[in-house]
Amino acid sequence: MRYGRKHYAHMGATVNDEHVRSLVSYIARGAVPRSEYVFGVEIEHLPIRNGTGAAVDLYSENGVEDFLRALRPRFEPEEETWENGHLLGLRRGKIDVSTEPGAQVETALGPVKSPAEAEELYAQFRTLADPILTELNFDLVPYGYQPRTPHSDVRILPTGRYRVLDEYFGTVGSYGLLMMRCSASTQVSIDFSSEADSVRKMRLGSAAGPLLGWFFRNSPYFESGPSPLPLMRQEMWERTDPQRTGLTPGLFSDGFGWEDYAVNMLSTPLMVADMGGTPEHEGREKVFTVWHENAADIYPDRALNDYEMAHILSTHFNDVRLKQFLEFRHWDSLPIDRVRRLMEIVESLFCDDAQLDRLQHLLGGVREVDVLAAKADIQANGAQARPYGRSLEQWCELLGIRESDETDAFCYKLTNDGYA
Repeated sequence: MRYGRKHYAHMGATVNDEHVRSLVSYIARGAVPRSEYVFGVEIEHLPIRNGTGAAVDLYSENGVEDFLRALRPRFEPEEETWENGHLLGLRRGKIDVSTEPGAQVETALGPVKSPAEAEELYAQFRTLADPILTELNFDLVPYGYQPRTPHSDVRILPTGRYRVLDEYFGTVGSYGLLMMRCSASTQVSIDFSSEADSVRKMRLGSAAGPLLGWFFRNSPYFESGPSPLPLMRQEMWERTDPQRTGLTPGLFSDGFGWEDYAVNMLSTPLMVADMGGTPEHEGREKVFTVWHENAADIYPDRALNDYEMAHILSTHFNDVRLKQFLEFRHWDSLPIDRVRRLMEIVESLFCDDAQLDRLQHLLGGVREVDVLAAKADIQANGAQARPYGRSLEQWCELLGIRESDETDAFCYKLTNDGYA
C-alpha cells in the first residue's frame, strides 16, 4: 500500500487517505472462498400498457404504484420502501422488488447458488405479479428501451436521489436523461476470492462484455423508432458521464489493485451526496447535487462508514463495478429463460478456475485500447465485426454460446394487440 502520498486520479483532485483505507477494507470484506460463491441477478422491466405499448408511470391510475400496493400484502411489511408518501419497493426473502427512475420495475434475486434457483425465484415473483398486472392492464416487459414512448413523456420518480440525478445528468453527457427514464437492464453479480482474483475478473469481464452484449442484445427500439445501433445500452452509458461509466480507469495498467480503484472512486466528483448515514450532518439536507467536490470535500476526515462507502460506490457505473462483489452491467433487460442462460455462461467463464484460465489465455493480453476498438467494431459492423481479431461466430464457439443463444430476432415483438 502507498498511503501517505497525494493521489491525483483527476487533475487537481486529492483524496483523504483515511477514506482510501476504509474503502479498501470494505471491498476486502467481500472476498470469500471459492466454496462459498453465490450469484445475484437484477432484472429491470419496462411497464408497458397492453394494446398500445405506451409506458406506464408510477402516478397514473392502474399504474406502477397501484401494482406495488396490490402486491404489498404478499411481502414483508418491515422491508417496504416509502418516500414522499409513495410506495417504491418491497422485499420477500430473496426477492427484492424496487422502482427505477422512470418507474421501471426491478426484480433483484439472491443470493442464489445456481441459475436454476434464480429462475425459480423469478417464477415465484411472476406468480404473484401476473394476476395483478392482468387486472391493471399492463405488463412488465424485458426490453432494453421503451418501445413506443420517448423519454420526454416519462415522468421521474419522486425521490431525492432521482431528483438530483436528473439535475446532474441533464447537464452532463448526452444520454443521461434518456437512460434514467427509458432504459432497462439485466445485471449479474459474482463473488471473488482475493484482490488478484477480483482484478482478473474485472479485466476479463470488461473485455468479454461487448462480446456477450452482442449475443444477448435486446434493444430493438429507441425513442419511438428502431434502434440505430446494435449495442444501444453501451452507447447510452458511455455517453452519459465518461467520468464514471465505461471502462474503469487504469484497470488494464500493470499493478492495478484495490487502492487504485478506491482512489478513482473517491477522487471523481461525487455527483450526488447522501448524508443519511453521516451523523455529523444531522439536521442538514440529506441528499443534494454535487458538481465539483469529491468525497474528501463532502465527508468528514475520519474512516468512512458502510453507508457512506456503499453510496460512493453506487455513484459509478462502470462496465464491471466492484463492491463487495463484482457486478457485470453490460446487458439489456432479458426474459427469464435468457437470463438463466446468461447466468450459466457467466458461471462457466468466471466461476470455474479452469475456464477462467482459458478465458485468460484468450483475452489476457487485451489492453484498454483493444476493448474500445472491439466495442466500436461491433457498433459499426454488427455481425461482420471481428473483435480482437476473431469473427463473432468464432467467439460464439469459444465462449460456449449455443446457436440458439444469439438474438438476431429480438425476444419480444410489439404488435397492436400486445407482445408475441
